[in-house]
Amino acid sequence: MIYKFSFLTQNTLLNLYFLKIELKYQKHFRSLLKGEAMDIYALIFDDYETLDLMGPVEFLARVPEMKISYVSFDGGMKRSKQGFFIKTKKLSKMPKESVLLLPGGQGTRTLVNDSEFISKLKECVLASQFCLSVCTGSALIARTGELDGLKATSNKRSLEWVKSCGKAVKWQERARWVRAGKFYTASGVAAGMDMALGFISDHFGKELAQKIANETEYNWQKSSKIDKFAKIYGY
Repeated sequence: MIYKFSFLTQNTLLNLYFLKIELKYQKHFRSLLKGEAMDIYALIFDDYETLDLMGPVEFLARVPEMKISYVSFDGGMKRSKQGFFIKTKKLSKMPKESVLLLPGGQGTRTLVNDSEFISKLKECVLASQFCLSVCTGSALIARTGELDGLKATSNKRSLEWVKSCGKAVKWQERARWVRAGKFYTASGVAAGMDMALGFISDHFGKELAQKIANETEYNWQKSSKIDKFAKIYGY
């Protein structure tokens, strides 16, 4: 009787062990499947900052499960502040469960007062699974009201202006980037690259993020809380 109990116990333990392994790999494959559905829509406008867009794109495009589309609300060619042109597709409706990538730049200064643009942007933000902004792109999202009560950051050189675009936002004066729920907001320009790798690390694994950093010979700042530039601008 004791022997029989021991045998059953061993079988139960073995079954639990293999069940644990099965669940582990099921979780892994579910993650991969989820990744395959991760479409990124980079929303572009005239006078955007080139590196705000191209820095994160360089890294995000290296994730096999990601597909990047370059869009705008009216379609056609869009010119960056530095004179780089990119052809965009007209975005009529933001697909659900997708990722919105929003650069900043000089163009945000007028767009924050464009009610039609902000209304359409709000629809995109609400439909997105994740929303990533770089530099003053967070000022545009703040205008939608969807950052109210949440932590966020932006370019420290323009932070006081950005704060005026969303007074209910908990603006972080010292942060390379900030994650608050589905929102990722980066500080100025190159900070978007660190945020992009942070996003990859969160959703596809730290190993892949580091691999991409190594392939591009990029010195990735892994901590979102270290902001060496804040002090320059008095924060």
